Order: sequence, then structure tokens, then C-alpha cells
Amino acid sequence: MRGFLLASVATGACALSASAFAAPDAPAEEQLIVTGTRDPHQTARKSISPVTVVSAQQLKSTGQPDLRDALVQLDPSITRPGVTSGNANMTSTISLRGLTSDQTLILINGKRRHSTSIMTDDTGSPENGTTPVDLGMFPTSSIDHIEILQDGAAALYGSDAIAGVVNIILKKDTKGLQLHSVDGGYYAGDGFTTDNTVSWGTKLTDRGYFHLDAEYKHQDHTNRGDIDTRVGKKLNQYFGNPQENRVSLGYNMGYHITDRVELYSFASYAHRTAWSFQNYRTGTVLPQVYPNGFSPVSSLDEDDFNVAVGFRGELFHGWNWDFSTSYGEDHSHFDLNNSVNTMLYSDTGYTPTHFHVMTFSNRQWTTDFGVRKAFDVPLLAGPVNFSIGAQYRNDAYNVNPGDAASYYGSGPQGQSGLNQLSYTRASRDVTAGYVGLSTQLLKNWQVDFAGRFEHYTDSGDTETGKVSMRYDVNKYFALRGGISNGFRAPTLAEQHYTSLSTTPTGADGVVAVNSATARALGSKPLRPERSMNYSAGFMINPIRNMNITVDAYQITIRNRIVEGGVYNGQSAINALKDGGYQVDSTVTPDSVSVQYFSNGADTRTRGVNISAGYRTDFGKYGRVNWDVALNLNETKVLKDYLDSNGNPLLSAQDLGYLTTAFPRNKLIFGASWHLGKWDFAIHEMRWGHTIDQLQYVTGPNAWSNQVFYQMYSKPKFQTNVILGYQATKQLHVAIGANNLFNEYPSRIPLNTSYVGVIPYDSSAQQLGFNGGYYYASLDYSL
Repeated sequence: MRGFLLASVATGACALSASAFAAPDAPAEEQLIVTGTRDPHQTARKSISPVTVVSAQQLKSTGQPDLRDALVQLDPSITRPGVTSGNANMTSTISLRGLTSDQTLILINGKRRHSTSIMTDDTGSPENGTTPVDLGMFPTSSIDHIEILQDGAAALYGSDAIAGVVNIILKKDTKGLQLHSVDGGYYAGDGFTTDNTVSWGTKLTDRGYFHLDAEYKHQDHTNRGDIDTRVGKKLNQYFGNPQENRVSLGYNMGYHITDRVELYSFASYAHRTAWSFQNYRTGTVLPQVYPNGFSPVSSLDEDDFNVAVGFRGELFHGWNWDFSTSYGEDHSHFDLNNSVNTMLYSDTGYTPTHFHVMTFSNRQWTTDFGVRKAFDVPLLAGPVNFSIGAQYRNDAYNVNPGDAASYYGSGPQGQSGLNQLSYTRASRDVTAGYVGLSTQLLKNWQVDFAGRFEHYTDSGDTETGKVSMRYDVNKYFALRGGISNGFRAPTLAEQHYTSLSTTPTGADGVVAVNSATARALGSKPLRPERSMNYSAGFMINPIRNMNITVDAYQITIRNRIVEGGVYNGQSAINALKDGGYQVDSTVTPDSVSVQYFSNGADTRTRGVNISAGYRTDFGKYGRVNWDVALNLNETKVLKDYLDSNGNPLLSAQDLGYLTTAFPRNKLIFGASWHLGKWDFAIHEMRWGHTIDQLQYVTGPNAWSNQVFYQMYSKPKFQTNVILGYQATKQLHVAIGANNLFNEYPSRIPLNTSYVGVIPYDSSAQQLGFNGGYYYASLDYSL
């Protein structure tokens, strides 16, 4: 605990302790870090850029079985999407510094992790169109600690590292067997969740280690929907968490083949099945099959795996080298159950009730080679750390259509299957070279330079660089800052994705940006996003055991890739027909929309992270760690673009998703107390307000793309507590609550709630909509 708190505040991070588990006294701030630097001697305390070190113990103590939700509890600059519909309702992603999830790079042991194959296709969300890394698809028990770099790092790692980098470091310990179980549910009486993990480590003679992890998670549905205005009953289960079963396995190993050469490898496999309700259909839809109505259920069957193998060692005269290759895939199979295809029934007198609607897969194969050496240079206060390397990556994205019944006519109720025109086999090659230099010009003055060149076979060339420095005025006060540029290449999914989802009265379609349909609606070829990142901060230790840091940042992004070019009504229906999709004639034309991915806007995000920690020792009454962290964040649109038809690509709603759907501020403060075998922690989270432009669904402005309701979600408080007891040397037990007082977001007006079911703004990345969560956990080690 003490080590983590000092690390977080001493490095300008905002992650906080939410646990009072007994913690080792080893100072984590002196732990060597590998994120954001190629200096092998860099520590968290002396980091030249703001880096948070989050321990596995801190993650575990939040009571959250998902890494995503644990990180949201610990770091005020991290939020999570409020997705409650579409395929992405069953994925687990985070956002950093008010930017979308695919602008944060995820690494495992310093190696790029492959992204999910599932597109976030919920049109009412700032995350719409993203295909980020799914944090739920590897065992959390395999995590030793996490290093969060809150600074642009494209010059070090390449595409996607605009908002920052999350580097997950896997366990190497050989302590034998460790068991963890957490069970909980919501105050409303649903959403029972159990998560059980097993970790085992052993030595490989005296030359290496092997660590194995396994995890099983089950999560029940939640339902936070209101009364369905069509039937006057609360039977529409659309608004809530999906049901999920997940099994994951992973290992991490290293073995010294010789004294100078080490073989290392890590891998993970996860299988997930999940079910999510779609909107209820009344008995008038097809009474011959469902006379009492029905609720279509989307189901996901997903397989995800990754394996990395590498060699590293030392050559003559202190040259260190590292050669590795990593391969990852994600396969997602979507079905629709308990539904009907009304047009198929009308034409043939028969319809199945189970449909296979689509299959997506994503593949990434990355090979790296780098060398590093420290040179002693006269007149400099420290060695010059020189690094150079090259990388090759192959990306592939595949789309397979559904069965014939899933795309016949307008498709089944709930979600239309992809037709044969959606069949996609897309790939690209990425080659890169990079170089880095770091040193101490003077005793207290560190500087770091990084440069990178990348060539994409589908997006061209890009050059990125980063300059950062730190100056320790004295042992009490230090300054640091950096300037970098970055980029994010369009993903293959953004270039090729096609989909059609349906509601009881309408439909939403997405067409590939380079398709004839999109071009007719004014699309242009996608260009990479380009960013400039400026950061500056200071660290101060005014008295013993107190640490304060302030880090400000500005991130300017040109050509942000978003879903844009929204057309609705008859023009949308005609475009979908041109793409081979038929829209049911019974729908309301204005409730049918179609769009594509575009470079929709230039934005500027400004913010500041402020954190402080203080440790108090009360002798026989124990010790208390006090902590507070605040993130202030604001995004503005500097320019929004027109399509080739001269129409705006983004509506006021789309602009709101970029600027005000994320909380303007987020504050976490509290204390952790440890006394003998007892530990207790309490933390308060304050979510700042959000503003969204909600679409009207009834009244004179229903389904308008120009007139919206401005929804102000007021600030909300959330209280998290945990009480633990070390029952024996091997067994620790705890009970806890997240959102102890069962707070909910602000309610939205009925005329913006589809059929009255949705009570809250699901696109706001603020307080969750499920209410209080209560849990008990057990930890046992052998």
C-alpha cells in the first residue's frame, strides 16, 4: 500500500489505492519501469514522464472481476464506455484522458496486444466505431502490476498511443499456489457475479520461472429499464448488463539458455459466451409464432488467443538485444435467438427463430528486433542510453456473412445478418524503424529523445518524434515536460465494416467508407489521425511522507476518425437498398439512418492531473495512508468537415460525443487504515457533469438529425468501502461495496427514451447505471 501510494503521487499519476490489504513495505516508487522509456535504469519515482504503477493487489481489492472496472475505480483519468446496446455491449474497454478507447495503446509485457474483432456499433455513444483491445479476454490473476503512461508515445510504440499507454506486466513469481474468489451482486437483486482464479508458479531449475493462471467468471443479466410505453409493463429487458460466462488461461515464462541468452514466452487463451437482450417486440409482429410477443437475444461466442516468443541477451561490450514475435487472433460469432424474419414468413410461410447473423475475426502478427547500449561520455552526468530497432506487423480483418435467413428481406427482428456483399478479406503490412537517446546532461537534468518512421501499405508513411526532460531543482521539487507528435492509422474495421441493426420501428446502417453506397452519400477515403501532445508538470515533497504532483497536458488531433455522414429517411433507405439491404416497409422512414466512417473533425483536449498522498503512523493504532487525485479535462472541436456533397459530416449530437460526453472532472479521495490483522479503506469518487445531445423519439422533432435535447447529467458521488481481515497466514477475507449508497445517474426525459424503456443517458461516461454493488472475497495461498 505504502509503496503504491508513493509511486502514484511521485510520478504524477492519478491511480489511487482502493484497498487496505496488507502491503509489502518495499517502496514501489523505486521499482524499475519499462513503459515510456528505453533506459534500463528508469524508476517510477524518477520517471521523465507521468507513469502510474498499479499493483495486482490494488486491482484485486476493488472487488471488480473485470480489469476495466477496477481501473476506473483507481484512476480519475480513466473512464469506461456506457455502451448498453449493439455487439460491443459484451466487450470490456477503457478510455483515457477524455479520448476514445482506440486512442490508448495496450501492451502486454511491453508487446503490442491485438485488438478485438467486435466493432462498437451503438450509434448513441462516443465510442461508436471503435475496435480497441478487449481487457476482459485474459486472466486478471496473471497481472503482476500495470504501468500507465499518461503521455503521447507514438514515437516509441507506433499507432494508437495518442492518449497514452497501458502496459500490463505479467507475474514471474514462483510462490506456489494462490487462490482468489470474489462473489457479489447489485442492490437491485440481480447481476450476481462470481470470479474465481488460480495462480501457480514454479522455478525451472535455477535458470528460470514458469507462471500459470486460470480464471472463470460468470455474470448474470441486469435490468434497469423502465416501463415499456407500448404495453404498460416493465418487461423490456434491453437496458442492462449482458449475461456472460468466461474462461481464460495464461502463462508467463523465462529460461536462461546460457548466462547471456534468455528464452521468454507468454500466452493467453479466452473463451466467452454472452447474451444480451434486444428491445421487446409485441405480439402484433408475428402472432403466428409469438402470440404474446418476444424479446430477441443477441448471443456472442468468442475465442481469443495470443502467444509471444522471444530471445534476449547481451553481446560483447555491453550491447543488449531483444528479438521477439507475437501472434494474436480474436474470433467473434454472433447469433440471434428468439426472433423471427417477418418478410421471410410472409413470402414462404416459415421463419426460423435462431439465426447466425455474422462472424468477425481480427489477426495481428508483430515481429520486433532491437538493440540497446549505454555509453559513458565525458562531461555528461550520466551515460548515454542509445537504442535502435525495427518492427514488422501484419494486420488482417475478416468478415463472414450470416446464414441466408438472417439477411433475407429486412432480416430478423433485432439485428439483420450481414449479406454476401459484406464478405471481407482485408490485410495490410506495417514496417517501422525507431531510434532513442536518453542521458543526464547535468546531475539533476534528464533528457530523452525518440524517433520513429512507419510505412503502412494502405495509409502511407508517417514520422513521429518525442522530446522530454526532467529537472530536479532539489530533493523537494522537480519539473518535467515533453513535446511529441503522434498518429493513428485507420483500422481495417473502420475501412471495411458494414452492419444493419433494427429496432421495432426503425433501422441503423453502417456502410464501408469506400463502397459505392458511401461514395454516393459523400464519403472520402480515410486518412490517419495526426496529433500533437504537450505536457508540463512539477513534483513537490514539502514534508516527510507527503507527495504532491501536477501534470498538465494538451492533445491536438487532426482528422479524427468518427462515424459521420449521417443520412436518414428515404435517402438512407435507398442507400441501404443499393448495398443489398431491404428495409421493412412498416418502419417509420425518418427512424432509418445510414452512415460511414469519416475524418470528421479536428479537436483539442486540455487537462491536468493533480494528486497528493500523505502517510500517518499512529503507533499501536495503526497507520493511515491519505490520498487524493483529480483529473480536469476539456475537449473542443477546432474544425468540423463537410462531405463531398457539401453537407456537414457531424451533427450536433456527434460533436457532443467528442466534447462533452466525458466528465469535465473526476475526483477520488479517501484513506486506507491498517491495524494488525485488520484493514479498512474508504474512498469517495465524484464524477463531474456531462452534456449530451439526445435524439427525440416522440413529438414534432422525432428522429431529427438537426434538433436535439441537451441532456445535462449533474455531478454524482460514489462511495467505495472495503473491510478485510487476515484470518490466518494463508487466508485473507474481505467484504466491500462499490457505490455503497446506491446512486444512479440523472434521468432523461421520456420523449428521448425509446418506447420509454431507457431511463439514463447511456452514452455518458459517468456514473454507472446499475447502482450499488456488494461483494465478499477470499484469498488463499499455499
